[in-house]
Amino acid sequence: MSVFSSLSTDALPSYVAATAWWASVVILGTGAMQNLLAMLQLGLAFNVLRRWRLVPNAVRAWRQLSDTSLPISLLVPAYNEDATVVANVRSMLALHYPRFEIIVINDGSNDATLQTLIENYDLRPTVRVYEEEVPHQPIKAVYGSPNFPNLIVVDKENGGKADALNAGINMSRLPMFCVVDADSILEADSLLRAVQPFSEDPDRVIAVGGTIRIANGSTVHGGRVVSVGLPNTLLPLFQIVEYLRAFLIARLAWSEFNALMLISGAFGIFKRNAVLAAGGYSHGTVGEDMEIILKLHRYMRERGEDYVIRFVPDPVCWTEAPERLGMLGSQRKRWQRGALESFFKHIRMLFNPRFGVVGLIGFPYVLLFDVIGPPIEVLGYFLIPVSWYFGFLSPEFFAAYLALTFAWGITISVGALLLEEMELKRIPKARHVVLLGFIAVLENFGYRQINNLWRVVGYWQFLRGSKEWGRMTRAGFQQARTRE
Repeated sequence: MSVFSSLSTDALPSYVAATAWWASVVILGTGAMQNLLAMLQLGLAFNVLRRWRLVPNAVRAWRQLSDTSLPISLLVPAYNEDATVVANVRSMLALHYPRFEIIVINDGSNDATLQTLIENYDLRPTVRVYEEEVPHQPIKAVYGSPNFPNLIVVDKENGGKADALNAGINMSRLPMFCVVDADSILEADSLLRAVQPFSEDPDRVIAVGGTIRIANGSTVHGGRVVSVGLPNTLLPLFQIVEYLRAFLIARLAWSEFNALMLISGAFGIFKRNAVLAAGGYSHGTVGEDMEIILKLHRYMRERGEDYVIRFVPDPVCWTEAPERLGMLGSQRKRWQRGALESFFKHIRMLFNPRFGVVGLIGFPYVLLFDVIGPPIEVLGYFLIPVSWYFGFLSPEFFAAYLALTFAWGITISVGALLLEEMELKRIPKARHVVLLGFIAVLENFGYRQINNLWRVVGYWQFLRGSKEWGRMTRAGFQQARTRE
């Protein structure tokens, strides 16, 4: 079978034919590389999970891990999060962890975030001595609670999430800090599980990421997910499968090579002195979670330091996913801008052997999937059918390529679901597994494509220099508003 068909010379000018031919080669080749890498990651993730020493329950986790766990500060940047911040703080106050402090940073919210915290936790103005080791916007007030001595709330002028995290780092007094989004809920033993790599290798481990799960459809009470369920709308269901694929395949695989390029901003643990040495969080970026990891990689590699950045699959942080197309689109455009900002800021690491596996494998992966991948895939949505129509591609190859592309996408999504069910078992009902299996198939027909369109729009916003964060309206966790 001939892949590319000949085109009569009188149909189109030769330069048009040549351009279309080479564009088709690039589009098809890029797609094949992406699918092949995803399949390799799936196999690697399966092997890693089979070897993973899963601690079966919270009691066992406390017995095995509490004695070696270092004190930690939990940093919660909050901007207009009055719908979820109370449940978030309650989940952290009830953590099974030997010693920790909670620092909520109200980043100039214009809703009732600060007042809600004051009323629910009987907050009162206090004095907290700190040293400004990394820059941030001015702090207006600091609050403490007589009922919760390990809770601090910082009220500051708006400066963005990275700026708020810098303020939290300055305020923290413990050797490690954990970043938790204000719309997220930690499981009681998630912190114990997540710090395990620090306990096993305290000299080299500088950052660890945990798994993020979608809380939509689950029941929250007292700052805890008391019943795991599924949402009754399609959009968050798609995101559940998407998150499984991202965390259980890509991040777990790259963690094995010490080439992890992203720890989610919703749940990540860092060694404080390492982040301070690297200069803290950078201002002027909407992708602070990816940028801080690249900055740490670059800082440590430039100095020849022996270090490790890990992903741990079993500690879980629950988050509220967007349920409307507009909010989801805004989020994905921002994520794309953040990835591009981080990539180009540290582009000197690309293909640079000085940076080891990060420069030779991690950065090329970001180049393929985040930089050239989205525009090439979107171009393929239009150019490949046109090439087939005009005869550049043989009909047999066109049909085979479409079938293989969708089959690979479905295999990877279903594979992530199987990994979850075989090794972690976080989906309690069989009918939910069946439903998510159907969603894993369905997401390849429309959801994936619209995501890439959003990413291309984010690409355009990046080229225009947009710094807009985008408004995310929270509905609040199910039953949390009536039962808490």
